[in-house]
Amino acid sequence: MRLFGNNFSDELRSMESIPDLRDSMYMVIDGYPCVRLLNLSGKIGCSNPGREKVVAPIIRFKSSEELVQKSAVLVSMDEVQDFFTRISNDSRFANNIGGVLVEAGAGTRNKLKGFSPAQKFPQAEFAPYSNISYQWNQIGSGIMSKAYDFPVFLLSESSRLTLQEAAMKNEKTKNGYTTNVAEFELVMQTTKAGSPHSESCLKEGACLPLGGYSVWSSLPPINISSSYQSKPIILSVASMDSASFFRDKSLGADSPISGLISLLAAVDALSCVDGLTNLSKQLVFLVPTGEAWGYLGSRRFLFELDLLSDAVTGLNSSLIETVIEIGSVGKGLNQKVKTFFTHTAGVSSATNDTLDALKRAKDSMKSENVSILSANPSNPGIPPSSLMAFLRKNPLTSGVVLEDFDTAFTNKFYHSHLDDLSNVNSSSIVAAASLVARSLFILASNNKDSDSSILGAIKVNVSLVEELMGCLLDCDPGLSCELVKNYISPTNVCPSHYAGVLLGEPTPKPNPEYVDDISRFVWNFLADRTAIPKKNASSSCSQDCSNKSEVCIRAETDGKGVCVVSTTRYVPAYSNRLKFDSGFWKVLPPNSSDPMELVDPVWTESNWNTIGLRVYTIQDATYDCFVLLGGIAVTILAYLAIVLTRTFITKALKRD
Repeated sequence: MRLFGNNFSDELRSMESIPDLRDSMYMVIDGYPCVRLLNLSGKIGCSNPGREKVVAPIIRFKSSEELVQKSAVLVSMDEVQDFFTRISNDSRFANNIGGVLVEAGAGTRNKLKGFSPAQKFPQAEFAPYSNISYQWNQIGSGIMSKAYDFPVFLLSESSRLTLQEAAMKNEKTKNGYTTNVAEFELVMQTTKAGSPHSESCLKEGACLPLGGYSVWSSLPPINISSSYQSKPIILSVASMDSASFFRDKSLGADSPISGLISLLAAVDALSCVDGLTNLSKQLVFLVPTGEAWGYLGSRRFLFELDLLSDAVTGLNSSLIETVIEIGSVGKGLNQKVKTFFTHTAGVSSATNDTLDALKRAKDSMKSENVSILSANPSNPGIPPSSLMAFLRKNPLTSGVVLEDFDTAFTNKFYHSHLDDLSNVNSSSIVAAASLVARSLFILASNNKDSDSSILGAIKVNVSLVEELMGCLLDCDPGLSCELVKNYISPTNVCPSHYAGVLLGEPTPKPNPEYVDDISRFVWNFLADRTAIPKKNASSSCSQDCSNKSEVCIRAETDGKGVCVVSTTRYVPAYSNRLKFDSGFWKVLPPNSSDPMELVDPVWTESNWNTIGLRVYTIQDATYDCFVLLGGIAVTILAYLAIVLTRTFITKALKRD
C-alpha cells in the first residue's frame, strides 16, 4: 500500500511500531492552502464541500480532457488561469473537481507573462474617485475574489515531484487495480456551522475578523506630557501586509514590502542626523496592517484619532500637513536608472512642497542615476494605496504616493505567491529610501535653502536594506536573521505578510502572543531607531517602563529588555464596523456619515481544526470484491476437498 517504494519488503523489516507502518502507507504532503474568507455579502476562498475529508485520484490537468469522476487535479502554474476560467464556464467540469494541487516550480516564472489573482482595480470601492473601471492591475484575473467548494493547495518544490510521480503512475495504470489518491483535510468551521457570511459566522463563533496591529512612531519622540502639540505633522506611510490566493505564501516583495523596507531604511538614516529636536515639523511614521483587506489599518488609525484614544496619544489629526506614502518601489530600476513616479491627490501648497522636496532630494543624489516623474495626468487619481482612506475621510488631505509605475502596475505578480525576493531590486529600494529620507528632512526642517552637504550626509545603509530583504522576503535566513532576533523571538522562520486574524480584545498594549512576528519586529525596530539616548541606559525591563515617555524594547530576546525614550505605539487594526463585547465580536450598523463604512466588507477568516494533505494508494473496490469472492470460493473448495478426502479415506479404511 506504500505509494512510492520499490523496496517495500526492506521497509517492512525496518518497521518497529504501528506509527512506522502508518508512515509507510501514507505520505504527508507539504503545501500552502487556500482558505475560506467571508464578508458581509458572502464568501471567497476554498474549503472542503462538507464536513468530511475529500479523497480523489490524482490526475494531470489537460484542457481538452473531460473528468469522468471526482478527481484531484494537478495543475502547473502556467495552466492555472485556463483551469479556473474553465471552472467558471463549465459546470460539469467543476462538479467533478475533488481538489486542486498547484505546482510551483522554480522555473515557472520565466514561462509566465504574469500571474495576479487580484482584481484589475483592487479594492475599487474605496477609491476617492468615480472611475472604478480603470485597470491598475491589467493582468489581474480576480480568482481570489471567488468561492470554491473544493480544496486548493500550492505544493512545495519537493511535494511537486512526488505528486507528478503519482499522477504519472495513475496514467500508466489507468485500468489497473490500484490508484494513487490525494486526501484533503480542509474542513472549515463556517461550512460545519452553515455560516454564509461574516455576521452569521461571528455569531456562531466560527470565524475571527481579519486584522492585527499597526505601528506608528515619531522622530524625535513626542513629549506626551505636554497638553499642547503645535508642530505640523509630516506623516509617512508604508503598509506591512500583502495577500495571496494561498494564505501562508503572501510575501508581497514589491507590493508593498519594498515600500516598508524603504521606510525602515529611511528612518534609520534620519536617526543618525544631529539636531532633530530643532526641526520645525514633526516626523511621524505609520506602518498599517490589514490594508489588503479594506484598508483596515489606516482606517482604524484615523478612527482612533477621532476618538483621541490612548493608541494615538500625542497625535492630532488636524496637525497632519501632508501624507507621503511609499508604495511599490522594488522595480524602479530600468536601464541602470532608478525611475519613480509621484501620484498626487489634488493640488495644494503642501503637495507642491512635497514634490519640490522630492526634486531637491533627487538633485542631491546626482551620482546615483535617479529619476522622478509625475504620473500621467490621464490617470483617474491615485493608485490603490492607504492614502485612499485618508482622502475618503477628508478629501482635502494633501498627499503623494511614490511608486515604481505610472499608469499601471509594473509588478506582474501583484498579490501572488510569485511576488518574492527575485521580483525586486535592492538598488531600487535603496534609491527610494534615500529619496524619502532626504525629502522628509527638507520638509521637516522647513528650510528651502538646506545645505546640500547636510542632505549628502543623510545616507541609507545599503547593508541594512539587503539584510531586511533577506529577513522579510526569504526563508533563508528569514526571521531567524540576526537583525530580527536582536529584537524578538520569532514564532516562524519563513516570513508571511498575510494580515491574519485579530486575537483577543483589541488594545494599544497587547499581549505579545497576540501580535504577529512582523508587527513586533517593526515596533521594536522603530522604537529603537527613533529613541533618544538615555544617560542611564542600564535600566532593564520585561514589559513596561516606569516613565510614560519610555517603552521597553528587546524584551523577548533574553527577558531583559531596555527602556528607551520613544513614542512608538501599537494601533489595533480591524473593521470600524466591529465591536468586541464580552468576549464576542458584533457587527455594528454602518455610520451613514462615513462613506467607507457603507462599503466596508468586514472580512473574516473561518476557523478550522486541522489542515492537511496526504497521498496514498488504494485498491479498486471491484478488485477487492473479486479477491473476496475468490477467497470465499477457495475456502468452499478447500472445505469440499477436505470433506471428500475424509470420506474417501474413511471408506478405504473400512475396506481394509
